[in-house]
Amino acid sequence: MANSSVSPFDELSLDHVGFYVQDTAAAAAHFTDGYGFEIYGSSGPENSTGPIRSVALGKNRIRLVLTTAQGADHPVAAYVAQHGDGVADIALTTSDAAAAFAEAVRRGAAPVAEPAERDGFVTASVRGFGDVIHTFVQRPAGEDARALPGFSPESGTGARFDSGLNEIDHFAVCLEAGQLLPTVEFYEKALDFRTVFEERIVVGGQAMDSKVVQSRSGSVTFTLIEPDTSLEPGQIDGFLKNHGGAGVQHIAFTADDIVESVGLLKSRGVSFLSTPDAYYRLLSVDTAKHSVPELRELDILVDEDHDGQLFQIFTSSVHPRGTLFMEVIERLGARTFGSGNIKALYEAVERQRAEAGAEK
Repeated sequence: MANSSVSPFDELSLDHVGFYVQDTAAAAAHFTDGYGFEIYGSSGPENSTGPIRSVALGKNRIRLVLTTAQGADHPVAAYVAQHGDGVADIALTTSDAAAAFAEAVRRGAAPVAEPAERDGFVTASVRGFGDVIHTFVQRPAGEDARALPGFSPESGTGARFDSGLNEIDHFAVCLEAGQLLPTVEFYEKALDFRTVFEERIVVGGQAMDSKVVQSRSGSVTFTLIEPDTSLEPGQIDGFLKNHGGAGVQHIAFTADDIVESVGLLKSRGVSFLSTPDAYYRLLSVDTAKHSVPELRELDILVDEDHDGQLFQIFTSSVHPRGTLFMEVIERLGARTFGSGNIKALYEAVERQRAEAGAEK
């Protein structure tokens, strides 16, 4: 008899991130050329049903799936028309996709796709936030971690360089005003997430509120953010307007050595947000690994919590709408997000927005 105390969400982990894009080749090149990702496989009209083309790629424990529509009347095309290229599916690995789907729906999640089996994989989907869904993925025992149902492996597409990136640390999600608490309640109730951190950031006449929710296993983390619309509009308001609603603002990749990784990414053409020199002059953190001159040279931020330190930097957005961007993060024991870094990162994005506005 099954143990009723065991939740199908106990061991949830991140399986892959699904992007809907205008051009899979261009989107794949962005990650292979700039981030050192490797192409794992592809699926398309010639070996799968439906008028879509997908490319799977990644590095270490990072897996991305880029999908484009072959026709304008496909839901993928509708997503891209509404939001531009962006995250459409944050897929979660589970030992029982059917049970996870049934329990999530029982707890109030909106069903998107019923459980189905293909190539030994079982998948099922529910709605998350905005137009982002969560697909539960039950993998066959012993299957290559890079494999996905319906994908044919590709050869001769190895990583061009070793960027030192390992896994996805967290997703930052922008929500409409008034949706922060309902979204937190959804993840806590429907998927057994827990709130691990919360912060209110005030920058000039702007403010935002955020709560961080994390899966029971600790391997899936969402930083949920909403703007304070009683104050001046800022970057969160800008994202919501340009993206066309709630969505993933950035994805954070972990690095073993952020100084080495950021240096490599810059040499490959990845652009990062700058940090004012005053930040380093006023820095009060006694850095445990990287020297202040190293951090200053690459515009990397440092902060700490009760468990250790963390180093972070944002990429400049290359999205035509100025929405989606990436982050590189190295944790030296720190489990949360330093308040100083959050404010500094917010200010860095505001500077980029101001500069982009001045160029128009």
